[in-house]
Amino acid sequence: MPVTSSAKIPVEERLFSLVLALLATETGLTKNEVLSTVQGYRQRYRPGGDNANLERQFERDKDDIRDLGVPLETVESPGQAGNNQNLRYRIPRGAYELPSDITFSVEETTLLNLAAMVWREGSLSGESRRAMMKLKGLGLVPDEPVLGYAPRLRVRDAAFEPLRAALEKNAVVRFAYLKPGEAEARVRTVAPLALIQHQGRWHLHAEEPDTRMTKTFLLRRIVSQITTTGATFPAPSGDQTGRALRELEEVWNSHTADVEVVADSDAATRLHKRRGTVILPSGALRLHYSDANIFADELAGYGPEVLVLSPPVLRAAVHSRLLKTVEEHTDREASNG
Repeated sequence: MPVTSSAKIPVEERLFSLVLALLATETGLTKNEVLSTVQGYRQRYRPGGDNANLERQFERDKDDIRDLGVPLETVESPGQAGNNQNLRYRIPRGAYELPSDITFSVEETTLLNLAAMVWREGSLSGESRRAMMKLKGLGLVPDEPVLGYAPRLRVRDAAFEPLRAALEKNAVVRFAYLKPGEAEARVRTVAPLALIQHQGRWHLHAEEPDTRMTKTFLLRRIVSQITTTGATFPAPSGDQTGRALRELEEVWNSHTADVEVVADSDAATRLHKRRGTVILPSGALRLHYSDANIFADELAGYGPEVLVLSPPVLRAAVHSRLLKTVEEHTDREASNG
């Protein structure tokens, strides 16, 4: 039986299929070709009809795979310069594959293939595998295995599957949620409305039954199992996913940080490629972010390659993380000495 609801196709399967399709073409695919043939889009595509929501989904997906480090390119169709309707999209193999001077031993290759097999069998549904076969039949999927590509897509949080199941059943759920700065997690009871991915992280858009207020929760901060309460709620009306994404995008747009990076460093390479990065006249970078604590973790990971200029709260958060790292290493050296 064909899949008719996009809710049954996990987002990472759609992204995976999109990456495979764009890798397999030298000349690129137009937006219409992507929407009408690639798994996760084609189920909702209406030939000659209104595909505005699907086109917006594709625009968000392009940002997501770029955030994952995939070098997606936009090229003009031959002989149609300036025609935005016929822009083509592709992922150049040379920019995405491992450098030719990197090799693996027989043992390492065996382990990587086993890991890829576990990932593939545990993450791709039968429908997605059938879609890959269809793409191959259309000449879109190369003969090479997906080893070099699949593991780069991020694994879902543990809370994802039980929340997805609750969404399908309109079931009210309960979980413990730990906010930054709080010592103890608080139990939340919510009606899940949508699961969305923004900036490479999964979020739950939900409504509190008692207050009827909607809130968005970061899945990585759920610190308990998801339990159902036995209560259900009416299926929500409207585009809940679109609403949640707009709210997250507003937060992302409203938070900026100015940082200095060491030239030609790993930090410089990665932060220059972030969506929305602006190079200031001083050479510093202006970066957008949604969550100060998550962003502070990322920036602290670059060590001395990054200096946060503003805002003060982010600068302090990065500084405290670096101090903690120094203290932990000092204590370890003292105990070993």
